Amino acid sequence: MKPLEGITVLEFSTMITASFAAMMMAEQGARVIKVEPMNVGDPMRYIGANKGGISSLFANCNRGKQSIRVNLKEEDGQALIREMIPQVDIFIHNFRPGVMDKLNLGSASLRALQPKLIYAAISGFGKEGPLGGAPAYDPIIQAQAGLTATQGRNNEPAFFRTLICDKITAYTACQAVTCALYVREKTGQGQHIDLSMLDSSLFFVFPDGFQNHTLLDADHEPGPLLIDLLYELSPTKDGAITVSAATDEMQMRGLIALGIEHLLVDERFNSFEKMVTNLNEFKGLVAEAYLQFTTDEILQKLQAADVPCARSLDKDEVLAQEQLAANDTVGILDHPIMGKMRIIKSPARFGGQRLEPSRPSPDHGEHTAEVLRDFEFSAERIQTMTERGIVA
Repeated sequence: MKPLEGITVLEFSTMITASFAAMMMAEQGARVIKVEPMNVGDPMRYIGANKGGISSLFANCNRGKQSIRVNLKEEDGQALIREMIPQVDIFIHNFRPGVMDKLNLGSASLRALQPKLIYAAISGFGKEGPLGGAPAYDPIIQAQAGLTATQGRNNEPAFFRTLICDKITAYTACQAVTCALYVREKTGQGQHIDLSMLDSSLFFVFPDGFQNHTLLDADHEPGPLLIDLLYELSPTKDGAITVSAATDEMQMRGLIALGIEHLLVDERFNSFEKMVTNLNEFKGLVAEAYLQFTTDEILQKLQAADVPCARSLDKDEVLAQEQLAANDTVGILDHPIMGKMRIIKSPARFGGQRLEPSRPSPDHGEHTAEVLRDFEFSAERIQTMTERGIVA
């Protein structure tokens, strides 16, 4: 039995945040019903590599779900959703603050219909303040939450080349919702959850990225960021390697393995404090040593010395590595429209078992009639709503 079996989720989303959060709930056993607009559905369907009108981005963020098409611009479409609410456990959306209230699907009104409902509202910046309700996408939040400042060097900002703020927010939303489910088990009551991409992303980057913005007393001593100590790709004869010798003992073993143990007694580097003070010079000398070896030679030496290290892999090499096969990380899914596709399985093992996807990502409105029947709408009523353009 999957952990969230028996839980029903209604998802209203465009792009990543709510979609990815709800997909994780689906992987853990929840029944997730994605409510999409009538015409084109979630715009994520059309971005990037695609087959049969479904993009791989959409497929990766929406597997395990059912899709229904509902015209929320019509009062009858809004009323349909309200009729479904007594049988729903979680309502999640990432529309701007106020949008759901205008659609008569706001938190207070829906929780009045279903007091056990957990209503999760994701926004870019929150409801209040000068940016409350402003539009936001991942690059905007990366810039606003300090991720570009953290990723860059020498005061030159740089983006993380992945939708990191979207996905951080999704993880935060999923954790908050499951926490609310636990509270509901104890109290019998649902609740409203608000979270913003800005807050989620700053919470994520702050512990290490803002080390020198944490202590406020004037007598504290600033230090180098952890990323400046450990995160370095060093060229070799035939590629690049990263080494994370995070302790003095690891540092010693690594230098001995490379044959440059004389640096251990060099007056510039013979204590942690001196090494940090002369960090760039130290890194330069170690980098020169790396250039004397191939990547495989360095890996063999450092792994034998139990020093954490890794070759910088390209994406094909990432997917081909033996460790992923040992972990049963990668799966192949047969999609009825997209054909065979690679997936990354849900990371958590429950009872030692991987959670397998319950179904592939849905076509636009693929399950409208099936879902409405399950929610006890009659065949005649479904037909009438279809003819009137309320559902499809």
